[in-house]
Amino acid sequence: MSHLDPYGGAEARGWDRPDQPAHLPWPDPNLDPGPWAADPHAERYATPTARIEPVRGAADLLDHDDAPTGQIERIPAGVGLDHDDAPTAQFAPVSGDEPEPDDPPPGRRHRGRRRAGRPTNGQPASSPGEQPSSQLDRPAGSPGKPAAPSRAGRNLPAAISVGLGLGAVVLLPLFLYTPSFLLVLAAAFGVGIWEMSRAVRRARAVVPLVPLIVGGVLTVTIGWFGGLDALLLGLLVTIAGTLVWRLGDGMANFRRDMTAATLIAVYVPFLGGFAALLASSPDDGALRVLVTLVAVVLSDTGGYAAGANFGKHPMAPTISPKKSWEGFAGSVGAAALGSALLLWLLFDVAPWWGAVFGVAVSCAAVLGDLAESMIKRDLGVKDMSNLLPGHGGLMDRLDSVLFAVPTAYLLLVVLVPAVN
Repeated sequence: MSHLDPYGGAEARGWDRPDQPAHLPWPDPNLDPGPWAADPHAERYATPTARIEPVRGAADLLDHDDAPTGQIERIPAGVGLDHDDAPTAQFAPVSGDEPEPDDPPPGRRHRGRRRAGRPTNGQPASSPGEQPSSQLDRPAGSPGKPAAPSRAGRNLPAAISVGLGLGAVVLLPLFLYTPSFLLVLAAAFGVGIWEMSRAVRRARAVVPLVPLIVGGVLTVTIGWFGGLDALLLGLLVTIAGTLVWRLGDGMANFRRDMTAATLIAVYVPFLGGFAALLASSPDDGALRVLVTLVAVVLSDTGGYAAGANFGKHPMAPTISPKKSWEGFAGSVGAAALGSALLLWLLFDVAPWWGAVFGVAVSCAAVLGDLAESMIKRDLGVKDMSNLLPGHGGLMDRLDSVLFAVPTAYLLLVVLVPAVN
């Protein structure tokens, strides 16, 4: 169907139009179209009746004095104002070199001060690892520059200070009142269990902390009074209590959590409990602990000195890249010489047997250090914690001792039978 034509009429398009003009769709008779006819009086081409002439001499029609700007004095062309009479005469002229401000605002640097790594005026750019000349000329002990770490990667003054403090904490109770040394052991193993439980969380293992700490303290205590059999019993009680506690949390990840808990129970309170067996000797318990700790300290010191100065051949690069065979030789030599002298003076043991004692304790200490490094590398941590400046965590200092005290206990049973 054709659409309606709004301009022609109400009929559809294509129909024959009538002779009379159709009415528009809107109801206004005044607008209906009429017959088209040309005006007979209109000319074909109309001509203008008047010609507009341009106004010439417009400047002469209006006098300058009568204009609105007549009060402003005329300025002849080419004549300007003197600089002294200008409104900007009080401002100093701008020169090509702008001086730098004396005190720049905080957070902004002076203009022209180059950053590290950018060449200026023909000077070569400094490499990322190169220090600026101002820092190279500064003395090492001046303020503003941190103290450089030692070649072994630790802050040596802080490490020595903390080591002396730990030695005082251990030796003073040991020689002043030997039973108080049990409190030192319980506190140290409690902190060690806490550090280990935090570290194994990196492997998504959540261990029950309460039964481990309570069981660890119990293990050391009954080992002090009951001997080796009581120490083993304490380990079994600790593992059993941890197992029951963990069952209360469900079976999700049970094997992983119990494996980590068993490792902590054996590694910290059981191996460390041999220190309680050494100290609980009736007559010479403090001396037995002393010779063991001195052998460990000599091993660490000799290994550090030899490795830092002569270390070239890595001992275990995948486990501990900084340990070298030269350092291991220094550890064994220092521990052997010191133990030979100390056991001969304190226990009247032949020097060669004292040297054997030192070598065995040194090897055990190195193995303990490597075992700790394996655990930390597997967990992806550098230190167990940051409790001790220059050392890391407490377990970073107990790693050598935990393997050394069982070895020392077994050797002293043979070399000094008074233990039994």
